[in-house]
Amino acid sequence: MNKILLSSILIITAFSLIPSLAFAHPHPGQVLINGHTHDPQTEIIPLSASIGLEKTTVFFHAPKDNQLPWGFVEGNISNHVDGYPVIIQIFKNGESVHFAQTGVENDGDYEYRFRVLSTNGDETTKIFDGNYSVRIFKVVYLNQNSLI
Repeated sequence: MNKILLSSILIITAFSLIPSLAFAHPHPGQVLINGHTHDPQTEIIPLSASIGLEKTTVFFHAPKDNQLPWGFVEGNISNHVDGYPVIIQIFKNGESVHFAQTGVENDGDYEYRFRVLSTNGDETTKIFDGNYSVRIFKVVYLNQNSLI
């Protein structure tokens, strides 16, 4: 629990390669959503002389006709600091709706899967529907070139 509070977050979100698929994918550049672009916004907050908290905010859209149960946030951190998970926060209209953390593999890859739809018998409940803001936090080295 303390690790969540002390850890950092990075976020990404892109949605709808296929209209019924929910996903988030952190990457530099523009994310094309429903015919228009959304630029991820990234800032780095120094924590010490050598490491910082990288915060990326991206747009996430869950379409009304989505029929797949899972969404995901994934990415690769080239300069991650071992021992710190990726923290993911999802907001709708400025209100928090989901928080999570996921580990980072030795190669810097991370992935977090979450339910978008829940089905119980004949009843389907949409957990995510519409537009969201996703924040991803990760702890990174500030100057990777100076590392030995």
